[in-house]
Amino acid sequence: MKYDIISILGPTAIGKTKVAIMLAKRIGGEVISADSRQVYRRMDIGTGKDLAEYTIDGQEIPYHLIDIVEPGTEFNLFEYQQAFLNSYSKIKDSGNVPILCGGTGMYIDAVINGYNLVRVERDDTLRAGLADKSDDELSGMLAALKPLHNSTDTIDRERLIRAIEIAVHAGDEIPAKDRFPKFNTQIFGLKLDRTILKERINVRLKERLNNGMVEEIESLLEQGVTPQQLEFYGLEYRLVTQYIIGQLNYNDMYQKLREAIYQFARRQEKWFRKMERKGTVINWLDTKEKDAAQLVETICGFLFHNLKR
Repeated sequence: MKYDIISILGPTAIGKTKVAIMLAKRIGGEVISADSRQVYRRMDIGTGKDLAEYTIDGQEIPYHLIDIVEPGTEFNLFEYQQAFLNSYSKIKDSGNVPILCGGTGMYIDAVINGYNLVRVERDDTLRAGLADKSDDELSGMLAALKPLHNSTDTIDRERLIRAIEIAVHAGDEIPAKDRFPKFNTQIFGLKLDRTILKERINVRLKERLNNGMVEEIESLLEQGVTPQQLEFYGLEYRLVTQYIIGQLNYNDMYQKLREAIYQFARRQEKWFRKMERKGTVINWLDTKEKDAAQLVETICGFLFHNLKR
């Protein structure tokens, strides 16, 4: 295969995973997840792991970076990059093709465009200096150190201090040996008319609720994962938790969640457009009236045509 990595990206509910799995079967590949929540164990329905799909005609397709950390623990972009490199090396050593698949734009971008991130160890001197500051003061410090693209760093005090710690050391020089490698990557993006995508989101949300998503989140709470930790994961975990603890009724939870997923899909699309503006080439495939098998045929035709050139 000419490429180091084949990447499949797109918004939520568009069918990326099935395409990646079928492509892996066709070309001898293994799937590396690029989903910021599928790394957590026992968060299955809400993150859409669909692990049964990884078996096709009795053949199990290997997957990576799913179920690797416990819920409630921090897993950051640097750790994702290191985990990716480990999985990538194993796949290449086996002679198979790495297929990066997911919708977390920052994870995909960090691999494809090689973000150079520094490992930041705990800085006890810095932490001592922050100990007496209020949460509002800490939030102000963080905002002054880096752009705040979302509010996840400010949910609790420990995350806030850790975010400041990372931002303070972000300018540290990275030795050449520790810089993230460059990969020759072919990227395929799945797209769909927004109205149809909304319909798919509605259907999938109802299926997940009917298939035990509320019970899954109740179980996580019973196991000691706090409501605050679950809210950090957003979308299903935030709003279903609010329903479970009595802050929302079922109908309000459903309506808010459906709208939140619509907005999430739009943010994903916006991120991919930003990648393109910065020079990333994405080969877009319209999934309307095409099933996964047809999309795989299109991808293979593109790959093998370019391989002959």
